[in-house]
Amino acid sequence: MSAYSSMAKISHTKKIVLISILSAVAFIIMLLQFPLPITPSFYKLDISDVIILIGGFILGPMSAVIMEAGKIILNILIHGSDTMFIGEIANFIMGCSLILPILLLYKKEAKMKNLLLASLIGIISLTIVGALTNYFVLLPLYANVYQMPLDAMVEMGQVLNANVKDLFSFVIFMTIPFNLIKGALVTIVTLALYKRIIPIVHTKFNTRKSN
Repeated sequence: MSAYSSMAKISHTKKIVLISILSAVAFIIMLLQFPLPITPSFYKLDISDVIILIGGFILGPMSAVIMEAGKIILNILIHGSDTMFIGEIANFIMGCSLILPILLLYKKEAKMKNLLLASLIGIISLTIVGALTNYFVLLPLYANVYQMPLDAMVEMGQVLNANVKDLFSFVIFMTIPFNLIKGALVTIVTLALYKRIIPIVHTKFNTRKSN
């Protein structure tokens, strides 16, 4: 059975309601972000993508992308942006790079073994996309927005890890570990909650539980 066979039994109205609710919950959880002691303070960790993933298992990958955008739009509307939307765009890109591989691969066969493999590939995807976008786009943009030389950013990393010498090593020793930890934490929590939450949602919205 397809992982998303239950979608056919969810009415359009219920689908919109569920997307809205999960987007709002993800936004609230995103507010609980916190820095890691091994990375600079501007890298903040949150596990809001747990909600997006669970929603994606029920409604499919495209709905998950909408929820990912929804939580960020809510954050902008309520709190604005102090990074000229760079942080918000980064959050969206990183979120999609994690959730989409998991949901697309899991869609082929809704079994726990496949979910574990999909989660591993999602973490790898997040790590690679995070490294490339930070090195070529995000970190240079942050430096430009805050009128801060990239060397100053590198020094922030060097304080935490003496191996940080330049932007490349910053990405290796700061960005990659951060995204590995985030991806692992999100997928572990999702796996722990999946079997408990999915049946409740299917019952509430009169959908069929996938295998």
